[in-house]
Amino acid sequence: MSATTTAAIIPAEPSRPTSRTTAFLHGPIVPTLLRLSWPNILVMLAQASTGLIETWWISHLGTDALAGMAVVFPVVMLMQMMSQGAMGGGISSAIARALGAGRRDDADALVLHAILINIVFGAFFSITVLTFGPSLYRALGGQGASLDAALRYSNVVFAGVVLLWVMNGLASIIRGTGNMLVPALVICGGVFVLVPLSPLLIFGIGPFPALGVAGGGAALVLYYIGGIAVFGWYILSGRNPAHLRWVGLQWALFREILRVGVVAAITSLQTNLTVAITTSLVGIWFGSAEVAGYGTGARLEYMLAPLVFGIGGTLVAMVGMNIGAGQPARALRIAFIGAAASFVLTETIGVAAAIWPEAWLRLFDSNPDMLASGSAYLRAVGPFYGFYGLGFALYFASQGAGRLLWPLLAGLLRLVVATAGGWLALRLTGSEGWLFTALAVGLVLYGILIPLSILRGAWTSRSTA
Repeated sequence: MSATTTAAIIPAEPSRPTSRTTAFLHGPIVPTLLRLSWPNILVMLAQASTGLIETWWISHLGTDALAGMAVVFPVVMLMQMMSQGAMGGGISSAIARALGAGRRDDADALVLHAILINIVFGAFFSITVLTFGPSLYRALGGQGASLDAALRYSNVVFAGVVLLWVMNGLASIIRGTGNMLVPALVICGGVFVLVPLSPLLIFGIGPFPALGVAGGGAALVLYYIGGIAVFGWYILSGRNPAHLRWVGLQWALFREILRVGVVAAITSLQTNLTVAITTSLVGIWFGSAEVAGYGTGARLEYMLAPLVFGIGGTLVAMVGMNIGAGQPARALRIAFIGAAASFVLTETIGVAAAIWPEAWLRLFDSNPDMLASGSAYLRAVGPFYGFYGLGFALYFASQGAGRLLWPLLAGLLRLVVATAGGWLALRLTGSEGWLFTALAVGLVLYGILIPLSILRGAWTSRSTA
């Protein structure tokens, strides 16, 4: 995706930070939330669809390739959630609070600090996964041919994971100003390139080399490069209300981002550890077909995360600006309206998946053991996806408020109940069904604890700063 081609679809109009900020602080909540969330939902659907389409292409290489993708997927999604939802939320929250409080110079200075933070984090994870990938994926249940497939895909993606962090950091800078449309247009434009590029590189169609599972990773890296080019152009052109300025580095500005982003990253780590450890338990007790089944079923849960982010990205900006402007009661109303919408959206998908699990699973494979394992997961956990959507939306709202203690504790509770409870269930019964029941209980507790803590004053208590 070239900057010139994609730039053509971006409206070249001057930014109107005053009118947008006024709508956030004083406009009607529901229309403003819906108007700003739909571009986010669109872009998240596009991103999630590319991952699903890539998995569908790779499934044509066999069950071992699909199982290899299943053990890598939680790690790749961890990077996506950390760079976009966690550290990205910290970036958007800091810029939104600065704009809400009228500190435009700080908003400009935060741009450079945000880019540097994401480069450092991206480099750290690139080196770590490239070094310890074999041990990591073996621990997650990869073995034999599935482990080989996992490493071929992972090595390409993590060689360029710094690019993912920078791209999502630039998008978060733009979202922090309340502009959800430009990131949506850019990322959707890139999807139209990525979708056909993946099979060309996987199967070696025409002049392209046949890279197998590594081709999917190579297509992603090219997608990141294109996204950086266009987002960078948009910010440097002066169209974005928060401008890139070469200023002296200040710890206070790093802290504004990190105090939200680091805690949020730990929360993302908890979510992905839950899936990763469960994948490992399935691999140890059963086999690669069951790993592929659970991994494919869990991909639907991962698809919910981008959908909720479509609303959550707006919540970060709206809640952040209202907190910065000293309007906590309005921020609270915004948060729970967004959370209710997220509950309805995710619960609808979960119930449908529980009723018709094979409609989802057969998109990727027809192995009987894979279908049985994936169906057991979706029937047990799908009816409770609404609690995940509720808690996750309020996690984003808490990012905007700069208060993440209780979402962190709720994620820890979910992790312990799901993994320790699942391990105990397997030890006592040897049944996948009871393992998946433990995952469902963890989701319900997660979805209940966060709203209760906020209603009891988690955003106003000094102890939760």
